[in-house]
Amino acid sequence: MFEALARFLSATEAADQETTMALLLTTTAFQDGGTIPNKFTCAGTDVSPELAWTDPPVGTKTFAVIVDDPDAPAGTWVHWVLYDLPAGTRALTEDMPRDGQLPDGARQGQNDFRKIGYNGPCPPKGAPHRYFFKLYALSCKTNLKLGASKRELERAMKGHILAQAEMIGRFQQ
Repeated sequence: MFEALARFLSATEAADQETTMALLLTTTAFQDGGTIPNKFTCAGTDVSPELAWTDPPVGTKTFAVIVDDPDAPAGTWVHWVLYDLPAGTRALTEDMPRDGQLPDGARQGQNDFRKIGYNGPCPPKGAPHRYFFKLYALSCKTNLKLGASKRELERAMKGHILAQAEMIGRFQQ
């Protein structure tokens, strides 16, 4: 009986791990850890890349996306803040509009360029910078106002993150 209970507990732990690890973020624009093409940077047309992800854990109510550069000279530089994406969303199209309020109810925050929506990599000349594309599955809607900051979003997400996925792109001028 104890062996059966141990097998059950082990299977339950494995299922819990799968739930939290199952969220996977991808893009057709570049490989994880690879170079971000100019098209998605200030050296090109500066459009957002297409993003896609797998099914989130049960209980997901919304998604949030943060893109930032921890290698910026002045500290982490925020390139995109997107929140309250509906739970049924599994992808973002390339060249997302830079509107504060999107048709599906999602909202975009202010980046460190003091603009709404996506602004891509634009580092000073020198060593490559890393750009972290982070996706969060949340158990609630944030209800943040349009143009919220990364800090405001992180506060609203605290205690509500069910799963997280991340990928990194690199860029240098």
